[in-house]
Amino acid sequence: MSNNFRKEQDSMGSVEVPEDALYGAQTQRAVNNFQMSELTLPFAFIRAVALIKYCAAETNERLELLDKARADAIMQAALEVFEGRWHNQFPVDVFQTGSGTSTNMNVNEVLATLASRYSGKDVHPNDHVNLGQSSNDVIPTAIQISAARRLHRKLFPALRHLEETIENKASEVETVVKTGRTHLMDAMPLTLAQELRTWAQQIAAARERLATLMPQLMDLPQGGTAIGTGINADPKFAETFCDSLTKFTEMSFTAAPNKFVGIASQDVAVGVSGCLTSLATAQMKIANDLRWMNSGPLAGLGEIALPALQPGSSIMPGKVNPVIPEAVAMACAQVLGNHTSLTVAGQSGNFQLNVMLPLIAYNLLQSIELMTSSAIALADQAIAGFTVNNDKLSEALSKNPILVTALNPVIGYSKAAEIAKKAYQEKRPIIDVAREMTDLSEDELEQRLNPKKLTGDS
Repeated sequence: MSNNFRKEQDSMGSVEVPEDALYGAQTQRAVNNFQMSELTLPFAFIRAVALIKYCAAETNERLELLDKARADAIMQAALEVFEGRWHNQFPVDVFQTGSGTSTNMNVNEVLATLASRYSGKDVHPNDHVNLGQSSNDVIPTAIQISAARRLHRKLFPALRHLEETIENKASEVETVVKTGRTHLMDAMPLTLAQELRTWAQQIAAARERLATLMPQLMDLPQGGTAIGTGINADPKFAETFCDSLTKFTEMSFTAAPNKFVGIASQDVAVGVSGCLTSLATAQMKIANDLRWMNSGPLAGLGEIALPALQPGSSIMPGKVNPVIPEAVAMACAQVLGNHTSLTVAGQSGNFQLNVMLPLIAYNLLQSIELMTSSAIALADQAIAGFTVNNDKLSEALSKNPILVTALNPVIGYSKAAEIAKKAYQEKRPIIDVAREMTDLSEDELEQRLNPKKLTGDS
């Protein structure tokens, strides 16, 4: 922005605006008033607002409420914003008026300036760009559109990629048997493939939970205008708008039958965020399992070796750390924190309007972004390339006294416990101690204590 200014007018009077800014007085007042942080709303959200303006202009032209020249110019300007031009024209802080009115007017003013240039007509931010709309319905609708598109286009494909990567790795390690662990202590054996497929199922289940909320996300309050009454909007606006939006996005958006709900509450956003926390919990579990399995390499478990991506210490030469699982764990922690503040924001709808909408938009889209990036990072930079330390796994498995559990049916729990304790104390394989302390044949001992058979993966 330049250091030169121009005067702009709104209903409160005049205000100085940077000379090269496309926005007007209301945006500048918001910039002046809300110097709360260096955070602005994600561009995915701004794109959604621009998309609403595109479809609204098309709708108003179809309903003969807006002339073709102005409608076409607004649509051209909205499409440019949607495609990434003019991204520096949206400076309003996340922590602003709770309805998001400042952001709605920011987009209205930018589009009005551009549309006036393109059409040669006076295009007004309220009378033309915002025709048949209110911040009350635009901002909640933008939250739903941006979240639905991000889930559909980004997160769901990333999760499917992670699931496929885990399944492919599981297929590579079908025959690898390892010591299971409960309470971080030795437990019954399982195959590495069984362990990995548990992760894959966790991710698939989280994805499916999110998918169940997609129809609710795509049921829009647009057309409710102020508080949901639909005042100043054509009765056909909502349905026509959704037709336009569905055609543009190739996603089946619908008009909510009760538009008061999507304006007064943010229950759907809270529900989606809740599912994202479930996904974050699953991804953090996977990340921490990888860290433990990779630990060492000499003094830890050392079951696998993650890809070496960068030096791990500024002072200890040769040290390599599990940086991707650590980054993912931090991203998951952020998502859990986002949900806490988003839940508080979700209940901040006094009577007919939620008044923490920008915070909800910011946190929800950030959580989707973090879970998308984390899924891809886990898949491509950790799971796909790790190698298995078969010698370490076999050594630990051969000394695992918990294998004696398989003898419980024939010698009883108490006798089996004696054998396990002796094997622990003498650091000997369980089969050797069992051979001495029972009268079971060698063949039966080998059959019952075969780790592969104990995995149930015959």
